[in-house]
Amino acid sequence: MSTLTLRVPDELDRALERQSAALGISKSDLAREALKRYLRVAEFRTLRTRLVARAQAGGINSDDDVFDVLQKR
Repeated sequence: MSTLTLRVPDELDRALERQSAALGISKSDLAREALKRYLRVAEFRTLRTRLVARAQAGGINSDDDVFDVLQKR
């Protein structure tokens, strides 16, 4: 495991402290989980953007279009 050191504003540190205390976990564990979730969401959004563009290029522009394609299979 690597070590990452970063500076955060005092307000963010206080919020991290409050939330970690409320959850009963360390600030490091909470920050690690928050970063992991953020990266998963960012990756999902990137993939979604690529897939939407690909679908639209294939004439799929709505949920109904998706259902029509699936019904034909």
